[in-house]
Amino acid sequence: MSPTLIAIIVAVYFCLLLFITYLTSRDATSQTFYLGNKRSPWYVVAFGMIGASLSGVTFMSVPGDVMNKQFTYMMMVFGFLAGYAVIATVLMPLYYRLNLTSIYSYLEERFGRSTYKTGASFFLLSRVIGASLRMFIVVNVLQIFVFDAWNIPFFVTIIIFIASILIYTFKGGIRTIIWTDTLQTTFMLLAVVLSIVFISKELQLSFGGIITKVFQSEYSQMLVTDWSSKQFFLKQFLSGMFIAITMTGLDQEMMQKNLSCRSLKDAQKNMFSFSIVLVFVNMMFLILGAILIFYANSRGINVANTDDLFPTIAIHHMAPIAGIIFIIGLISAAYPSADGALTSLTTSFCIDILGLNKFTFSEDKKTKIRYLVHLSFALILMLSIFIIRSINDEAIIQTLYKIAGYTYGPLLGLYSFGMFTKWQVKDRWIPLVAIASPLLCYVLSVYSTTLFWGYKFGFELIIMNGALTFLGLFLLRIKKI
Repeated sequence: MSPTLIAIIVAVYFCLLLFITYLTSRDATSQTFYLGNKRSPWYVVAFGMIGASLSGVTFMSVPGDVMNKQFTYMMMVFGFLAGYAVIATVLMPLYYRLNLTSIYSYLEERFGRSTYKTGASFFLLSRVIGASLRMFIVVNVLQIFVFDAWNIPFFVTIIIFIASILIYTFKGGIRTIIWTDTLQTTFMLLAVVLSIVFISKELQLSFGGIITKVFQSEYSQMLVTDWSSKQFFLKQFLSGMFIAITMTGLDQEMMQKNLSCRSLKDAQKNMFSFSIVLVFVNMMFLILGAILIFYANSRGINVANTDDLFPTIAIHHMAPIAGIIFIIGLISAAYPSADGALTSLTTSFCIDILGLNKFTFSEDKKTKIRYLVHLSFALILMLSIFIIRSINDEAIIQTLYKIAGYTYGPLLGLYSFGMFTKWQVKDRWIPLVAIASPLLCYVLSVYSTTLFWGYKFGFELIIMNGALTFLGLFLLRIKKI
């Protein structure tokens, strides 16, 4: 499959996104950018959120990681389901009752300005790192299979990718993203299904035959009962539950889409339907991973990094149509997480840090400030992707959840204390608590086998982080109710 053909596919796909942008961004205002004027159909949001939740990381890293972790990831997915139920029944009613544009405004009402700024700052940090990791995996594939052949440097590839996202999110914001996510989710799911079909044919197995082969193999193992293992099933389930609560329920990007629904009832319909479908979609990715391993073993294919398994097979070892489907699926998985991240970062910084909604500026001046913030975060993401390329050496999905344990943990502690206690706190000291908790978690993680009789922390570190933040707030409580 030639680099030129790949580039043409990406260009055609991008033109389709621009057409949708044109239709959805006409007469756009700041309210359109932030909340889509609260007119988004819940079923469209639900379908589009599948793509936003999965991203290019799931598309490449989850299938490849089956080689090392088998199907143990499914225990996290079941945990996601429980976490989404908490979001729909506990967090969403709170957000809608307070009529929030930024979900971190709740922290100001509950505790004070310092806590509010702390929560928003941790979201900005979390989302910049998370979005950069998600974008890196896609940009890296484009670099290896397209731009290296043309001797184009990596930093130029980053600029092209980020610029393309800027173009179609600059004006329409969340209203545009709701509809582009729907298109991209459709292509991504089609790519997964068709990839399974094509590889099954290459292995000369029927669909039923390949499914039987997958679940009779060692790769279908879901339960690890060794309590000291990072893949211990209870750790995986609880990690998944709290990762869903924090990375979706306490994340401005994901909640911004839910808050654009017409009502709380519609937003809850969206969350419940989306979460159930997501279980089956993740299972498809794991099945695809096992099939890719069967194919690699039968052809003697070896890869240095498990993230490279899917693109290597699709582009170098199968018919061109398989490579085309992979590229369409990859960019369809990449853009929903990238565009949503850029929009939510802009929203949070404008509302939470600058307080733009509290000033009586003209609409034109607010728009100019928003454009400047939008462009600034695009530059920050470019720099972050370049740094990640030079330091990361493991499967991206492992890195993503590991970092989330440190950056989202303080948000978990802040919201838990705010919602489940009636105490006030010494607001000015909260930033120190939020910084100290991840640092202490890092120390505990490094020395866990020595301190806890061989126990190794996995993704459940996010629970420890949230608990330490909660404890810090408890120690800073004051008598005022």
